[in-house]
Amino acid sequence: MKILTFSTLFPNKAQPHHGVFVENRLRHLIDHTDVSAKVIAPVPWFPSSASVFGDYATFAKVPKSDRRFGLDVTYPRYPLIPKIGMNLTPSLMYRAVRPLVARLLREEPDFDLIDAHYFYPDGVAAAYIAKAVNKPFTITARGTDLNLIPNYPTPRRLIIEAAEQADGLITVCQALKDELVKMGIDGQRVEVLRNGVDLELFQPQDREAAKQKFSVDGTVLLSVGHLIERKGHNLIIEALPQIPDATLLIAGIGPEDAALRDLAKSLGLADRVRFLGAIPHQEMSQLYSAADVLVLASSREGWANVLLETMASGTPAAATNVWGAPEVITTAAAGALIHERTPDSIAGTVLSVLKNPPAREATRAHAELFSWQATSQGQYDLFQSILERRG
Repeated sequence: MKILTFSTLFPNKAQPHHGVFVENRLRHLIDHTDVSAKVIAPVPWFPSSASVFGDYATFAKVPKSDRRFGLDVTYPRYPLIPKIGMNLTPSLMYRAVRPLVARLLREEPDFDLIDAHYFYPDGVAAAYIAKAVNKPFTITARGTDLNLIPNYPTPRRLIIEAAEQADGLITVCQALKDELVKMGIDGQRVEVLRNGVDLELFQPQDREAAKQKFSVDGTVLLSVGHLIERKGHNLIIEALPQIPDATLLIAGIGPEDAALRDLAKSLGLADRVRFLGAIPHQEMSQLYSAADVLVLASSREGWANVLLETMASGTPAAATNVWGAPEVITTAAAGALIHERTPDSIAGTVLSVLKNPPAREATRAHAELFSWQATSQGQYDLFQSILERRG
C-alpha cells in the first residue's frame, strides 16, 4: 500500500520540531506495516529569510524537498494572505499542490490513498485534490483545527463538507471526536487513534545528573511549549510564589518571550525562572527527567504529546483539564488534573503531586500503555478497509 501524506504539520530543516507528531505517526506506520509513503508538506510562500520578518522568514528557509528518516518530503509553496486570506487558503493550497500531485500520479506505482492531517486548511485542500484525481482520502484532526477554527463560519462549513466527503475520519482523542459529532458528523465514521510515545527515546534518566546538566537543584518544575498565551506559561509563573523553593524551567521559543521575562522580574522571581529556549528533541528526555513535575497550563490541546513524553521519562504531570488531557491523566501515577486555569489552582495541584509523588516506575508503566503499535494497526486497518470498499 502506498499513501500520500498531506499536511502543513511536518518538520523541516528550518523548523525541526514542527509537527513531529505527524512524522512519528507516519514513521511507526511504515515501520510496522507494508505501507510506503511520500509526503507533501505545503509551506507559505515568503520572499525573504531576513530575521527581521520573524516567523515569516522561517518559511523562506524551508528547502524545496528533503529526506527525513527515509521519507521523501516535498515542500511546495502556496500563497498566504495575512489576516484576510483564511477563507481562501484551502483553494490556494490546492492550486499550488495540484501539479505536484499530477506528477506523482504518473509514477509507477502511483499512490493509493491520501492521508491528510489537520482539518483546515489541509483537510479541505486534500478533499479538493482527492476529488480531482479520484483517490480516497482520510483526515486526522489534531486540536485547534476542531476546537478553534470552526468558530469561523466559512471554515466551519468547509470542514463539515470535507468531513462528509472523506472516506475515513480520525481524531487523536475522544474529545475531538465529540466535537465532530456536535458538528453533525456521524460518530460511527470517526476513529479515535491516539498518538503514542517513543518509549526508546524517552526513558527515565538519573534525576540528579539531569539536574546538574541544567544547573538546577531542589524542586524543579518544567513548562514546555511555544511561548504563546494559549500555553499559559504566565499562569505557571504567577503560581510560583505559592510553591516554596521551586525553580521553574521553561523550554520553548515564541512571541511572548520578553513579556514572560518581564513578568518573572516584576514578581521578584527572576532567579527562580529559567528560560532555556529551544531544546533539541533528543535532549528532551533528560530535561523531563530533571523535573519533579511537568506543568501544562494550556487553554486548548488536542492530544498533548509532552504529557506522554514526560511520563515515559518517569516524571508526572499537572495539566489543565481540557480536551485530551483527562484521557492521558487517568491515575495518580500519571499526575493530576488542574480543574481551574488559575495560578491558585495550578499551585494547589502541583503541591499535591509534590506531596505524594508517584514512583517513577509507576509513571513510566502508565506511559507504556500508549505505545504506537495499536495506533499504527488501527490506521492500517482503516486504510485497508477503504481500499477494499473502493475496489
